[in-house]
Amino acid sequence: MRLEGKVAIVSGGAQGMGAEESRMLAREGASVTIGDLQEDRGREVEAQILAAGGSAMFVLLDVTSEKSWRRAIELTVERFGRLDILVNNAAIAKGGSIEETSPDVWDEVMKVNAKGVFLGTKLAIPEMRKAGRGSIINISSQIGIVGSDRGSISYHAAKGAVRSLTKSAALTCAKENIRVNSVHPGTIRTPMNEDRLRDPAEVEWTISKIPLCRIGMPEDVAHCVVFLASDESTYMTGAELVVDGGWTAQ
Repeated sequence: MRLEGKVAIVSGGAQGMGAEESRMLAREGASVTIGDLQEDRGREVEAQILAAGGSAMFVLLDVTSEKSWRRAIELTVERFGRLDILVNNAAIAKGGSIEETSPDVWDEVMKVNAKGVFLGTKLAIPEMRKAGRGSIINISSQIGIVGSDRGSISYHAAKGAVRSLTKSAALTCAKENIRVNSVHPGTIRTPMNEDRLRDPAEVEWTISKIPLCRIGMPEDVAHCVVFLASDESTYMTGAELVVDGGWTAQ
């Protein structure tokens, strides 16, 4: 197994991409802390991993709270002995165009999608330093790389912030063998996109933009997360893996 003996935290691990990332990390041998505010769904993912013979623990995690992050990391180290991998996956999408978005919505999205990644990265580094190595994987978006006149401007801006934060943190941590990389999914079938993808016209338009001619699945992203978490990517830091079916290659 590619991650045997390693310990991971996945924020937003109760559903969608985070749940699949948690399950796949566990299948590859990692002990996984599933951090989320959705306790019922988080404990369901925990039970799935345990039933499959893996190692997992659910913890309540509010990614906008430094205290909550500290507690999640403390519980992880108490239970599993160390921290090797952090997946900053938690995110929300609200608002619309720049004129449609209120300052309150802007602040809420930035707080979860950008501040949450900042706090997780900042607080994971000391534990990874103790372990002598680490891999931090920040889930950005294809919209963190290119602009769009559709969707939420606050989401787009926050994901761009995640991209830049990743590169700066990678340079800061490189000499300590702590790698920081980002993953940039395109349209993925997750609860965040389920309303939009119920509209046949929206699905048709989206697929028309994707050279591989399909909507992505959570496992498409999770495979990249496992790669970045593993020793197969030890010469990668500050990199961005784009998982969008070719959309941004055009």
